[in-house]
Amino acid sequence: MDEELFKKIDKMLPPDEELSELADFFKVFADATRLKILNVLLCSELSVGDIAKAVGMSESAVSHQLRVLKQMDLVKNRREGKTIFYSPADKHIITILNTGIEHIEE
Repeated sequence: MDEELFKKIDKMLPPDEELSELADFFKVFADATRLKILNVLLCSELSVGDIAKAVGMSESAVSHQLRVLKQMDLVKNRREGKTIFYSPADKHIITILNTGIEHIEE
């Protein structure tokens, strides 16, 4: 390999730790249930009960998946009385989902 090309690649390549974090980030998107929940949340901020109805799952199963999504900073929550509402953490999540859909529809 050309030495200049090697230096360019070495400079551009993210550190191993960052690549590992990125791999973990994308693993979250590898689950159809989590993708379904994220897509439902693109429509509106919803409670666990509403999400469960929308995706046809138990509240317990939805809560488990929301915990995973929250740990990876993909969703945020807001409390209103006893009810907790969930929504995408930021616009990047919307972009990632839309880009993925566009890619597979091409």
